[in-house]
Amino acid sequence: MGVRIERSLPLVCEELRLIGKSDVVEFLADGTPYPVEYKHGPRRQRTHDDIQLAAQALCLEEMTGLAVPLGAIYHASSHRRRQVVITPQLRQLVASTSAAIYSMLQSGKMPPAVNDARCRECSLLDICQPQVLAEEARRRSIHWSLFHVED
Repeated sequence: MGVRIERSLPLVCEELRLIGKSDVVEFLADGTPYPVEYKHGPRRQRTHDDIQLAAQALCLEEMTGLAVPLGAIYHASSHRRRQVVITPQLRQLVASTSAAIYSMLQSGKMPPAVNDARCRECSLLDICQPQVLAEEARRRSIHWSLFHVED
């Protein structure tokens, strides 16, 4: 029996308050889930990509009861995979990131958009509109410097 492939598999990890959807999960011959995250652009290593993949692995572990020690990032431009080991450090980054996001959501205060090079590749660009928000922050700064009277 070969590899079974599932696309857009809903994922959940109640312990870490995570929900999402996988790009691809390959179930190996022994039943072990192997998450594969697809990324646009050339092959590169970015910590946030690895955190996203590790979060999927933790969801799959909770859902299946099986250990998920490995996953992969597939870079569409180069048509290559980069295997990622789901290390204890990566697992801790997922847990701390999840806790920080949950805390932020509970506070009702979102951080400002950063408007950097990552924005060009982001699927939320049209919703976030970081360029518009950055211009508003710039306008406020200029306004303050022009009209603030120092004692």
